[in-house]
Amino acid sequence: MPDIRRARLAVSAAFALNGALLGAWASRVPAVRDRFELSEGALGLMLLVMGVGALLSFPLAGSMADRRGAYPVACLLACLYLLTIVAIGLAPVPLALAAALFAFGACHGAMDVAMNSWAAEVERTSGRSIMSSFHAMWSLGAGLGAGGGWLATRAGLSLDAHFALTALAVALVFGPLIRTRWDSRRSAPATKGPVFALPRGALVLVGVVALAAGLGEGAAADWSAVFLADVVGTTQSQAALGYAIFSATMVAMRLCVDGLITRFGPVATARAAGLFAALGTALVVGPATLPLTLAGYVLIGMGYAAVIPMAFSRAAADPDVPAGQAIASVATLGYGAMLVGPPAIGFLAELTSLRLALALVGAAALAITALAPVLGQGRGLPQGRTAAG
Repeated sequence: MPDIRRARLAVSAAFALNGALLGAWASRVPAVRDRFELSEGALGLMLLVMGVGALLSFPLAGSMADRRGAYPVACLLACLYLLTIVAIGLAPVPLALAAALFAFGACHGAMDVAMNSWAAEVERTSGRSIMSSFHAMWSLGAGLGAGGGWLATRAGLSLDAHFALTALAVALVFGPLIRTRWDSRRSAPATKGPVFALPRGALVLVGVVALAAGLGEGAAADWSAVFLADVVGTTQSQAALGYAIFSATMVAMRLCVDGLITRFGPVATARAAGLFAALGTALVVGPATLPLTLAGYVLIGMGYAAVIPMAFSRAAADPDVPAGQAIASVATLGYGAMLVGPPAIGFLAELTSLRLALALVGAAALAITALAPVLGQGRGLPQGRTAAG
Protein backbone atom coordinates (compact mmCIF):
# COMPACT_ATOMS: atom_id res chain seq x y z
CA MET A 1 0.00 0.00 0.00
CA PRO A 2 1.59 3.34 -1.01
CA ASP A 3 2.09 6.12 1.54
CA ILE A 4 -0.82 8.40 0.59
CA ARG A 5 0.28 11.27 2.82
CA ARG A 6 3.74 11.31 1.23
CA ALA A 7 2.23 10.99 -2.23
CA ARG A 8 -0.14 13.91 -1.57
CA LEU A 9 2.81 16.06 -0.49
CA ALA A 10 4.72 15.13 -3.65
CA VAL A 11 1.79 15.91 -5.95
CA SER A 12 1.18 19.19 -4.09
CA ALA A 13 4.83 20.16 -4.61
CA ALA A 14 4.56 19.43 -8.34
CA PHE A 15 1.47 21.63 -8.62
CA ALA A 16 3.18 24.41 -6.65
CA LEU A 17 6.29 24.23 -8.85
CA ASN A 18 4.22 24.46 -12.00
CA GLY A 19 2.25 27.42 -10.67
CA ALA A 20 5.30 29.28 -9.36
CA LEU A 21 6.97 29.43 -12.76
CA LEU A 22 3.81 30.64 -14.49
CA GLY A 23 3.28 33.22 -11.73
CA ALA A 24 6.83 34.51 -12.15
CA TRP A 25 6.27 34.87 -15.91
CA ALA A 26 2.88 36.55 -15.45
CA SER A 27 4.29 39.15 -13.07
CA ARG A 28 6.93 40.27 -15.59
CA VAL A 29 4.85 40.43 -18.77
CA PRO A 30 5.02 44.26 -18.80
CA ALA A 31 8.81 44.12 -18.43
CA VAL A 32 9.08 41.65 -21.33
CA ARG A 33 6.83 43.87 -23.45
CA ASP A 34 8.92 46.97 -22.66
CA ARG A 35 12.24 45.21 -23.21
CA PHE A 36 11.30 44.16 -26.74
CA GLU A 37 9.05 47.20 -27.43
CA LEU A 38 6.04 45.02 -28.28
CA SER A 39 2.64 46.44 -29.18
CA GLU A 40 -0.47 44.82 -27.67
CA GLY A 41 -0.93 42.87 -30.90
CA ALA A 42 2.70 41.73 -30.95
CA LEU A 43 2.48 40.71 -27.30
CA GLY A 44 -0.70 38.81 -28.13
CA LEU A 45 1.19 36.98 -30.89
CA MET A 46 3.92 35.99 -28.42
CA LEU A 47 1.29 34.67 -26.03
CA LEU A 48 -0.30 32.78 -28.92
CA VAL A 49 3.02 31.07 -29.62
CA MET A 50 3.17 30.02 -25.97
CA GLY A 51 -0.41 28.73 -26.14
CA VAL A 52 0.23 26.74 -29.31
CA GLY A 53 3.20 25.07 -27.63
CA ALA A 54 0.94 24.00 -24.78
CA LEU A 55 -1.87 22.74 -27.00
CA LEU A 56 0.50 20.65 -29.10
CA SER A 57 1.97 19.17 -25.93
CA PHE A 58 -1.32 17.87 -24.47
CA PRO A 59 -1.75 14.69 -26.54
CA LEU A 60 1.99 13.97 -26.46
CA ALA A 61 2.10 14.28 -22.67
CA GLY A 62 -0.96 12.09 -22.30
CA SER A 63 0.59 9.40 -24.48
CA MET A 64 3.88 9.58 -22.57
CA ALA A 65 2.07 9.33 -19.24
CA ASP A 66 0.16 6.27 -20.46
CA ARG A 67 3.29 4.49 -21.67
CA ARG A 68 5.82 5.50 -19.01
CA GLY A 69 3.68 6.49 -16.04
CA ALA A 70 2.37 9.89 -14.99
CA TYR A 71 4.76 10.33 -12.05
CA PRO A 72 8.11 9.90 -13.86
CA VAL A 73 6.88 11.94 -16.83
CA ALA A 74 5.80 14.79 -14.52
CA CYS A 75 9.24 14.79 -12.87
CA LEU A 76 11.05 14.92 -16.23
CA LEU A 77 8.87 17.73 -17.49
CA ALA A 78 9.41 19.73 -14.29
CA CYS A 79 13.16 19.73 -14.99
CA LEU A 80 12.65 20.91 -18.56
CA TYR A 81 10.14 23.54 -17.45
CA LEU A 82 12.71 25.07 -15.08
CA LEU A 83 15.13 25.48 -17.97
CA THR A 84 12.62 27.20 -20.24
CA ILE A 85 11.94 30.13 -17.92
CA VAL A 86 15.68 30.78 -17.77
CA ALA A 87 15.69 30.78 -21.58
CA ILE A 88 12.98 33.47 -21.63
CA GLY A 89 15.15 35.76 -19.52
CA LEU A 90 18.17 35.18 -21.73
CA ALA A 91 16.36 35.75 -25.05
CA PRO A 92 18.26 38.50 -26.95
CA VAL A 93 15.78 39.19 -29.78
CA PRO A 94 12.03 38.71 -30.38
CA LEU A 95 12.54 35.54 -32.46
CA ALA A 96 14.49 33.93 -29.62
CA LEU A 97 11.80 35.07 -27.20
CA ALA A 98 9.14 33.38 -29.34
CA ALA A 99 11.13 30.13 -29.37
CA ALA A 100 11.60 30.26 -25.59
CA LEU A 101 7.90 30.99 -25.03
CA PHE A 102 6.93 28.07 -27.28
CA ALA A 103 9.12 25.74 -25.18
CA PHE A 104 7.83 27.30 -21.95
CA GLY A 105 4.22 26.79 -23.02
CA ALA A 106 4.88 23.23 -24.17
CA CYS A 107 6.55 22.25 -20.89
CA HIS A 108 3.87 23.98 -18.83
CA GLY A 109 1.04 22.26 -20.70
CA ALA A 110 2.70 18.85 -20.79
CA MET A 111 3.51 18.94 -17.08
CA ASP A 112 -0.06 20.06 -16.36
CA VAL A 113 -1.48 16.98 -18.09
CA ALA A 114 1.01 14.59 -16.45
CA MET A 115 0.64 15.95 -12.93
CA ASN A 116 -3.19 15.99 -13.14
CA SER A 117 -3.08 12.35 -14.26
CA TRP A 118 -0.78 11.61 -11.32
CA ALA A 119 -3.13 13.53 -9.00
CA ALA A 120 -6.09 11.47 -10.25
CA GLU A 121 -4.17 8.27 -9.40
CA VAL A 122 -3.48 9.49 -5.88
CA GLU A 123 -7.08 10.66 -5.47
CA ARG A 124 -8.45 7.25 -6.55
CA THR A 125 -6.08 5.46 -4.18
CA SER A 126 -7.04 7.73 -1.27
CA GLY A 127 -10.74 7.01 -1.82
CA ARG A 128 -11.92 10.60 -1.33
CA SER A 129 -12.08 13.92 -3.15
CA ILE A 130 -8.77 15.81 -2.85
CA MET A 131 -8.32 17.30 -6.33
CA SER A 132 -9.20 20.82 -5.20
CA SER A 133 -6.42 20.78 -2.61
CA PHE A 134 -3.86 20.07 -5.36
CA HIS A 135 -5.17 22.96 -7.43
CA ALA A 136 -4.94 25.13 -4.32
CA MET A 137 -1.23 24.35 -4.20
CA TRP A 138 -0.94 25.39 -7.86
CA SER A 139 -2.54 28.72 -6.99
CA LEU A 140 -0.26 29.07 -3.96
CA GLY A 141 2.74 28.51 -6.20
CA ALA A 142 1.44 31.03 -8.72
CA GLY A 143 0.96 33.58 -5.96
CA LEU A 144 4.48 33.00 -4.67
CA GLY A 145 5.85 33.36 -8.18
CA ALA A 146 3.94 36.60 -8.71
CA GLY A 147 5.03 37.85 -5.30
CA GLY A 148 8.61 37.13 -6.25
CA GLY A 149 8.06 39.17 -9.40
CA TRP A 150 6.87 42.09 -7.30
CA LEU A 151 10.00 41.86 -5.15
CA ALA A 152 12.17 41.60 -8.25
CA THR A 153 10.69 44.78 -9.76
CA ARG A 154 11.08 46.61 -6.46
CA ALA A 155 14.72 45.53 -6.31
CA GLY A 156 15.32 46.47 -9.95
CA LEU A 157 16.38 42.95 -10.96
CA SER A 158 16.79 42.32 -14.67
CA LEU A 159 14.64 39.68 -16.33
CA ASP A 160 17.49 37.24 -16.78
CA ALA A 161 18.57 37.51 -13.14
CA HIS A 162 15.00 37.25 -11.85
CA PHE A 163 14.09 34.18 -13.91
CA ALA A 164 17.37 32.41 -13.17
CA LEU A 165 16.99 33.01 -9.43
CA THR A 166 13.35 31.89 -9.62
CA ALA A 167 14.28 28.62 -11.32
CA LEU A 168 17.00 27.95 -8.73
CA ALA A 169 14.77 28.76 -5.75
CA VAL A 170 11.82 26.73 -7.06
CA ALA A 171 14.05 23.74 -7.78
CA LEU A 172 15.60 23.83 -4.31
CA VAL A 173 12.30 24.27 -2.45
CA PHE A 174 9.96 21.95 -4.36
CA GLY A 175 12.31 19.55 -6.13
CA PRO A 176 13.13 17.37 -3.08
CA LEU A 177 9.46 17.24 -2.08
CA ILE A 178 8.40 15.81 -5.44
CA ARG A 179 10.66 12.78 -5.03
CA THR A 180 8.61 9.88 -3.65
CA ARG A 181 7.90 6.20 -4.14
CA TRP A 182 4.94 5.95 -6.46
CA ASP A 183 4.28 3.29 -9.07
CA SER A 184 2.20 4.91 -11.78
CA ARG A 185 0.12 2.65 -13.96
CA ARG A 186 1.44 2.13 -17.48
CA SER A 187 -0.49 1.11 -20.58
CA ALA A 188 0.33 1.23 -24.27
CA PRO A 189 -2.46 2.85 -26.32
CA ALA A 190 -4.02 0.35 -28.70
CA THR A 191 -4.49 2.88 -31.48
CA LYS A 192 -3.02 6.21 -32.41
CA GLY A 193 -4.92 8.98 -30.62
CA PRO A 194 -6.22 12.20 -32.13
CA VAL A 195 -4.06 15.29 -32.44
CA PHE A 196 -6.38 17.05 -29.99
CA ALA A 197 -8.47 15.27 -27.33
CA LEU A 198 -11.89 16.90 -27.60
CA PRO A 199 -14.93 16.11 -25.43
CA ARG A 200 -17.98 14.35 -26.79
CA GLY A 201 -21.51 13.73 -25.62
CA ALA A 202 -22.42 15.30 -22.29
CA LEU A 203 -18.78 16.24 -21.75
CA VAL A 204 -19.05 18.92 -24.46
CA LEU A 205 -20.93 21.20 -22.05
CA VAL A 206 -18.51 20.35 -19.24
CA GLY A 207 -15.76 21.39 -21.63
CA VAL A 208 -17.52 24.70 -22.31
CA VAL A 209 -17.64 25.38 -18.55
CA ALA A 210 -13.92 24.61 -18.32
CA LEU A 211 -13.29 26.84 -21.35
CA ALA A 212 -15.04 29.81 -19.72
CA ALA A 213 -13.05 29.31 -16.52
CA GLY A 214 -9.78 28.83 -18.38
CA LEU A 215 -10.37 32.01 -20.35
CA GLY A 216 -10.82 33.97 -17.12
CA GLU A 217 -7.79 32.46 -15.41
CA GLY A 218 -5.62 33.07 -18.47
CA ALA A 219 -6.78 36.69 -18.68
CA ALA A 220 -5.85 37.25 -15.03
CA ALA A 221 -2.45 35.62 -15.52
CA ASP A 222 -1.33 37.44 -18.65
CA TRP A 223 -3.28 40.71 -18.69
CA SER A 224 -3.85 41.78 -15.06
CA ALA A 225 -0.42 43.41 -14.77
CA VAL A 226 -0.74 45.09 -18.17
CA PHE A 227 -4.24 46.37 -17.33
CA LEU A 228 -3.09 47.81 -14.01
CA ALA A 229 -0.03 49.45 -15.57
CA ASP A 230 -1.64 50.83 -18.74
CA VAL A 231 -5.30 51.45 -17.89
CA VAL A 232 -5.20 52.12 -14.14
CA GLY A 233 -1.79 53.82 -14.39
CA THR A 234 0.08 52.00 -11.62
CA THR A 235 3.79 51.38 -11.28
CA GLN A 236 5.19 48.00 -12.38
CA SER A 237 5.54 46.86 -8.76
CA GLN A 238 1.89 47.75 -8.07
CA ALA A 239 0.84 46.07 -11.32
CA ALA A 240 2.25 42.77 -10.07
CA LEU A 241 -0.19 42.87 -7.13
CA GLY A 242 -3.22 42.07 -9.30
CA TYR A 243 -2.22 38.53 -10.13
CA ALA A 244 -0.71 37.97 -6.68
CA ILE A 245 -4.04 38.89 -5.01
CA PHE A 246 -5.99 36.82 -7.54
CA SER A 247 -3.77 33.79 -6.86
CA ALA A 248 -3.93 34.20 -3.06
CA THR A 249 -7.73 34.27 -3.26
CA MET A 250 -7.69 31.15 -5.44
CA VAL A 251 -5.62 29.34 -2.80
CA ALA A 252 -7.98 30.25 0.04
CA MET A 253 -11.09 29.33 -1.93
CA ARG A 254 -9.73 26.04 -3.27
CA LEU A 255 -8.99 24.93 0.26
CA CYS A 256 -12.71 25.46 1.00
CA VAL A 257 -14.20 24.06 -2.21
CA ASP A 258 -14.62 20.45 -1.06
CA GLY A 259 -16.60 21.63 1.97
CA LEU A 260 -18.78 23.92 -0.13
CA ILE A 261 -19.58 21.14 -2.60
CA THR A 262 -20.43 18.78 0.26
CA ARG A 263 -22.81 21.33 1.77
CA PHE A 264 -24.40 22.92 -1.29
CA GLY A 265 -23.59 20.55 -4.18
CA PRO A 266 -21.60 21.21 -7.36
CA VAL A 267 -24.49 22.87 -9.23
CA ALA A 268 -25.17 25.60 -6.68
CA THR A 269 -21.43 26.11 -6.17
CA ALA A 270 -20.86 26.53 -9.90
CA ARG A 271 -23.76 28.96 -10.27
CA ALA A 272 -22.34 31.19 -7.55
CA ALA A 273 -18.85 30.87 -9.04
CA GLY A 274 -19.92 32.25 -12.41
CA LEU A 275 -21.73 35.19 -10.80
CA PHE A 276 -18.74 36.10 -8.61
CA ALA A 277 -16.38 36.02 -11.61
CA ALA A 278 -18.67 38.23 -13.69
CA LEU A 279 -19.16 40.73 -10.85
CA GLY A 280 -15.44 40.88 -10.21
CA THR A 281 -14.71 41.58 -13.86
CA ALA A 282 -17.26 44.40 -13.82
CA LEU A 283 -15.39 45.98 -10.91
CA VAL A 284 -12.07 45.68 -12.76
CA VAL A 285 -13.15 47.17 -16.10
CA GLY A 286 -15.62 49.70 -14.68
CA PRO A 287 -14.10 52.42 -12.47
CA ALA A 288 -10.47 51.29 -13.19
CA THR A 289 -9.10 52.55 -9.86
CA LEU A 290 -6.44 50.61 -7.96
CA PRO A 291 -8.56 49.69 -4.87
CA LEU A 292 -11.61 48.63 -6.89
CA THR A 293 -9.51 46.77 -9.45
CA LEU A 294 -7.77 44.78 -6.72
CA ALA A 295 -11.16 44.12 -5.07
CA GLY A 296 -12.37 42.91 -8.47
CA TYR A 297 -9.51 40.43 -8.70
CA VAL A 298 -10.48 39.09 -5.27
CA LEU A 299 -14.01 38.37 -6.54
CA ILE A 300 -12.66 36.92 -9.79
CA GLY A 301 -10.42 34.58 -7.81
CA MET A 302 -13.36 33.53 -5.63
CA GLY A 303 -15.38 32.77 -8.74
CA TYR A 304 -12.92 30.79 -10.83
CA ALA A 305 -11.32 28.86 -7.95
CA ALA A 306 -13.88 26.06 -7.86
CA VAL A 307 -14.63 25.58 -11.54
CA ILE A 308 -11.67 23.69 -13.07
CA PRO A 309 -11.41 21.16 -10.19
CA MET A 310 -15.18 20.53 -10.40
CA ALA A 311 -14.98 20.10 -14.17
CA PHE A 312 -12.19 17.52 -13.78
CA SER A 313 -14.12 15.65 -11.08
CA ARG A 314 -17.22 15.61 -13.30
CA ALA A 315 -15.15 14.39 -16.24
CA ALA A 316 -13.61 11.58 -14.20
CA ALA A 317 -17.10 10.53 -13.08
CA ASP A 318 -18.54 10.35 -16.60
CA PRO A 319 -20.46 7.08 -17.10
CA ASP A 320 -19.66 6.75 -20.81
CA VAL A 321 -16.02 7.85 -21.25
CA PRO A 322 -13.00 6.42 -19.40
CA ALA A 323 -11.67 8.82 -16.76
CA GLY A 324 -8.31 9.47 -18.39
CA GLN A 325 -9.77 10.29 -21.80
CA ALA A 326 -12.51 12.41 -20.23
CA ILE A 327 -10.08 14.49 -18.17
CA ALA A 328 -7.79 14.99 -21.17
CA SER A 329 -10.66 16.19 -23.36
CA VAL A 330 -11.96 18.69 -20.81
CA ALA A 331 -8.40 19.84 -20.08
CA THR A 332 -7.88 20.58 -23.77
CA LEU A 333 -10.70 23.14 -23.72
CA GLY A 334 -9.98 24.48 -20.24
CA TYR A 335 -6.24 24.84 -20.52
CA GLY A 336 -6.47 25.64 -24.20
CA ALA A 337 -8.61 28.67 -23.35
CA MET A 338 -6.24 29.58 -20.52
CA LEU A 339 -3.30 29.67 -22.92
CA VAL A 340 -4.82 30.69 -26.25
CA GLY A 341 -7.39 33.11 -24.80
CA PRO A 342 -4.84 35.75 -23.70
CA PRO A 343 -3.42 36.27 -27.20
CA ALA A 344 -6.98 36.58 -28.52
CA ILE A 345 -7.55 39.26 -25.88
CA GLY A 346 -4.44 41.03 -27.18
CA PHE A 347 -5.70 41.01 -30.77
CA LEU A 348 -9.12 42.26 -29.68
CA ALA A 349 -7.54 44.96 -27.51
CA GLU A 350 -5.53 46.11 -30.54
CA LEU A 351 -8.78 46.54 -32.49
CA THR A 352 -10.90 48.01 -29.68
CA SER A 353 -9.56 48.41 -26.13
CA LEU A 354 -8.19 46.20 -23.37
CA ARG A 355 -11.10 47.21 -21.15
CA LEU A 356 -13.67 45.94 -23.67
CA ALA A 357 -11.74 42.72 -24.30
CA LEU A 358 -11.67 41.90 -20.57
CA ALA A 359 -15.37 42.82 -20.25
CA LEU A 360 -16.18 40.08 -22.78
CA VAL A 361 -14.22 37.61 -20.63
CA GLY A 362 -16.48 38.54 -17.72
CA ALA A 363 -19.56 38.01 -19.87
CA ALA A 364 -18.29 34.52 -20.74
CA ALA A 365 -18.19 33.74 -17.00
CA LEU A 366 -21.99 33.83 -17.01
CA ALA A 367 -21.89 30.64 -19.13
CA ILE A 368 -20.61 28.86 -16.01
CA THR A 369 -23.78 29.89 -14.17
CA ALA A 370 -26.02 28.92 -17.08
CA LEU A 371 -24.40 25.51 -17.60
CA ALA A 372 -23.89 24.66 -13.92
CA PRO A 373 -26.34 21.68 -14.00
CA VAL A 374 -23.95 19.67 -16.21
CA LEU A 375 -21.50 19.52 -13.28
CA GLY A 376 -24.08 17.66 -11.19
CA GLN A 377 -24.32 14.71 -13.57
CA GLY A 378 -22.17 11.58 -13.69
CA ARG A 379 -21.53 8.76 -11.29
CA GLY A 380 -20.72 9.22 -7.63
CA LEU A 381 -20.75 13.05 -7.51
CA PRO A 382 -21.64 14.78 -4.23
CA GLN A 383 -24.96 16.58 -4.54
CA GLY A 384 -24.93 18.54 -1.30
CA ARG A 385 -27.13 18.37 1.76
CA THR A 386 -29.88 20.30 0.03
CA ALA A 387 -31.27 19.94 -3.45
CA ALA A 388 -29.13 21.79 -5.96
CA GLY A 389 -30.12 22.53 -9.52
